[in-house]
Amino acid sequence: MSKPYYITTAISYPNGKPHIGHAYEAIAADVIARFQRAQGREVRFQTGTDEHGLKMARKAEEQGRTARELADEMSGYFQQMCDALNVSYDRFIRTVEDDHHRASQALWQAMEAKGDLYLDRYEGWYSVRDEAYYDEKELTQGEGSEKLSPQGTPVEWTVEESWFFRLSKYQDALLNLFEETPEFLQPDSRRNEMISFVSGGLRDLSISRTSFDWGVKVPGSDGHVMYVWVDALTNYLTGLGYPDMDGDMAKFWPADLHLIGKDIVRFHTVYWPAFLMSADLPLPKKVFGHGFLLNRGEKESKSLGNVTDPIELAEKFGVDTLRYFLMREVAFGQDGSYSPEAIVTRANAELANSFGNLAQRTLSMIFKNMDGLLTSEYAVHEDDVTLSNEVESASASLRTSFENLAFSDGLDAWMKGVFACNQFVDEQAPWTLRKTDPERMKAVLLTLFKQVYQLAIAVRPVVPTAIDNLLDQMGIPSDKRDYEAAQNIEWFERLVAANFTIQKPEGVFPRLDMPEPEAV
Repeated sequence: MSKPYYITTAISYPNGKPHIGHAYEAIAADVIARFQRAQGREVRFQTGTDEHGLKMARKAEEQGRTARELADEMSGYFQQMCDALNVSYDRFIRTVEDDHHRASQALWQAMEAKGDLYLDRYEGWYSVRDEAYYDEKELTQGEGSEKLSPQGTPVEWTVEESWFFRLSKYQDALLNLFEETPEFLQPDSRRNEMISFVSGGLRDLSISRTSFDWGVKVPGSDGHVMYVWVDALTNYLTGLGYPDMDGDMAKFWPADLHLIGKDIVRFHTVYWPAFLMSADLPLPKKVFGHGFLLNRGEKESKSLGNVTDPIELAEKFGVDTLRYFLMREVAFGQDGSYSPEAIVTRANAELANSFGNLAQRTLSMIFKNMDGLLTSEYAVHEDDVTLSNEVESASASLRTSFENLAFSDGLDAWMKGVFACNQFVDEQAPWTLRKTDPERMKAVLLTLFKQVYQLAIAVRPVVPTAIDNLLDQMGIPSDKRDYEAAQNIEWFERLVAANFTIQKPEGVFPRLDMPEPEAV
């Protein structure tokens, strides 16, 4: 019996509409979730929105409405994005929900019971945009006398009564975590950054605010709301029913993977494990900090006017095309770049011309030359076995790479299997065999049919809608669309026994037109 698998994205801060970076993380997490399901695992996949904090409160005030009204509207855009991009989440969590307040207060009380919270006065630099506190030594100089955070955001001097968490108490435990469990934080470059940060010394962390009231109330402390990151990080427990420790908490915690952007690694790998240690809860197995997605090499910003609506991009090029491009183009963990031209070039070369054309030609030739009927009665040639082994190797390489979150490597291996099939078509020339050796033509086409199935199952987590369309045309039942089914020829024998007939096929990956320069 496969172990359950729990994956989360970071929950998005909805003070603006979703951009391509949000889509990138959601798609990557969805690919992982679908990949794990294809291996027979029971998957719990959570995403959502982080709606509290000073940034949201100020934005709502600027617009003359309540923070809850702003949160309700903006959170809706993020859920729409996930739905539009075929993100198969099990829960879209919102931090305004009652069960989340309950979980956050329970975590607070657990840390308090451990003796790790105390009341004091906070004086220091705070970035509203990052919702983060910074030491003086971390700041950089902006224009004039302006000070900036390490992320380049403005900071302001803050003085208020605050509850503090004894973060300094966990310095050694965190260093041991990084050094003894290197897989906890990946890629290695992120782990090295956090080792350096923690080794520099940890100060206790201010974890409540009194200057505004938009947040989770601190239990037993009137006028205090929790620092937004205490509240935000707790969402990973909320979705499993914490503080109830049975049910989903018992089944899925600790999380197998927190998938996050590299800019919030500190919160997830310093603050979060310290909170969990304090509350006597197991730590997540892995945190992966992926890179940024750049627009033609530049970070997107409203001031540059280059912010991309991911839904518009998906509507323009297709959801599956966008998903494939993002997983194929960028080495996961590193920064990557995209442009409409790059999307079209990659999609046409690999999806339309290579795999799409392979599948279309194979089904069309069976439809035209074999009346669409499949059979087990054909002679297997050495070339057929060689091709089958090449495709099996490509699919196995994809699975290994995906297990290691190396999506571009996995899809590169998959393309080698596609190329092998196309080369096989050219060498065997079934259109010629139709006249010279019909029985050999039949063997060639049925060998290709089986390999198209293998390749389709391998890549289905990335392009699920197009692949399901193809598998429908191939007569593959819904319970034969995972990796276990692909290891057994029984799926093919069932089609033969049922006298399944292939109808005239339709392409599943249409060619795209190159965008006009002014449309970029």
